[in-house]
Amino acid sequence: MALDICVKVAVGAPDVLGDCPFSQRVLLTLEEKKVPYKIHLINVSDKPQWFLDISPEGKVPVMKLDGKWVADSDVIVGILEEKYPEPSLKTPPEFASVGSKLFGAFVTFLLSKDANDGSDKALVDELEALENHLKTHSGPFVTGEKVTALDLSLAPKLYHLEIVLGHYKNWSVPESLTYVRNYAKALFARESFEKTKANKEFVVAGWESKVNG
Repeated sequence: MALDICVKVAVGAPDVLGDCPFSQRVLLTLEEKKVPYKIHLINVSDKPQWFLDISPEGKVPVMKLDGKWVADSDVIVGILEEKYPEPSLKTPPEFASVGSKLFGAFVTFLLSKDANDGSDKALVDELEALENHLKTHSGPFVTGEKVTALDLSLAPKLYHLEIVLGHYKNWSVPESLTYVRNYAKALFARESFEKTKANKEFVVAGWESKVNG
């Protein structure tokens, strides 16, 4: 039986998957584990009452598991790993912090109005830390040959980073960071990613209110 999941609808397109990286992380997990699911698209700027009834904070993703609606992608992914252990996507604990500050650094730089506040360097520092990890461990993924939950968390964030900073800041990942670039390519090429990614124009549109707000 297909699992029900509520995710963000695209800005300006009422029947198209939206740009939430946390929703995509859960969808990637479902795809990699080959668990059937049914998507319910939620307009996060005009949330229907039935959705607020199951998710009082109004956040996506929300997923129905064992008859209960569960919020928070961390929690959902953890439950999916327990319920559907094969193939295992468990990230060994020693790798858990790899790339953990990347998304915060990306958002800070994106929203920065001051070219001298160091937010660009802070982002490059985080990318260089990821580069060094990938360079010193056998890949192509963070923990080796197999994709894990950590990769599925980083993949949508790297996708947003690439599209959104390219559009709003005319910025791209430095050419020198070849391991990061190849890592992103390997993730974006996965069938699960192709099936669950938002189109570029919807990623750009999804950030517009934050950037121009």
